[in-house]
Amino acid sequence: MADGTVRAAIRPGLRVAIVLKKDQRSGALTFGVVKDILTKAPHHSRGIKVRLADGQIGRVKEIVASD
Repeated sequence: MADGTVRAAIRPGLRVAIVLKKDQRSGALTFGVVKDILTKAPHHSRGIKVRLADGQIGRVKEIVASD
C-alpha cells in the first residue's frame, strides 16, 4: 500500500483509504474509489484531497488497489 501524498500516484478508479474532515481527530478511515482529484499541487504533506465515487471528500492516507 502506498501513501497518498503524491498527486501523480493517484488517478480516478483507484481504491483508496481517506480521512474525512469530521474524522481528522480520530483518524478513522473511509474506503472508496477515486472519482475526482481536488488538490492541484504535485505534493501535499497531509494527503491529496479527492472526491470518492459516492461523493465523500477527504485526504488520501493510503492507496489500497487499482481497479
